[in-house]
Amino acid sequence: MAKLTQSTRFTRTEEAPAARAWYVVDVKGKVLGRAATRIATVLKGKHKPTYSPHVDMGDFVVVLNASQIRLTGKKLVQKSTYYFTGFPAGHKRTQYKDLMADNPEKALKLAVKGMLPKNTLGRDMIAKLKIYKGEKHSHAAQNPQPFPVAL
Repeated sequence: MAKLTQSTRFTRTEEAPAARAWYVVDVKGKVLGRAATRIATVLKGKHKPTYSPHVDMGDFVVVLNASQIRLTGKKLVQKSTYYFTGFPAGHKRTQYKDLMADNPEKALKLAVKGMLPKNTLGRDMIAKLKIYKGEKHSHAAQNPQPFPVAL
């Protein structure tokens, strides 16, 4: 009697589509973490039936109104981001209330980047993310479609 096996078919790098879709999402009034998970899903390509974890299958995402994204609870005061300058005692800390006031695009980019792979594949994925503070963006020529994953 022959043994029946099931196998998962993974898309190879050569089979990945050359043309990528462009999506636009308005995060006005949305929660930072919840919006970041949806954006990371599209950047990774997990919304497609041909998803493979080792191939960059994701699409481009244009984010609008990043300055109006919100954090819940006491995260504006309690949550911080850290970086190192490279000099002795060069550890720097920034509270999210200051980060959201000065550079809200960075707050969203850090949230999405933390949800992507920590390798060259993840760096290629984050490069497909375009974030803008307001309503205007410079990607009209790419004809971005509405966001496929509900926020």
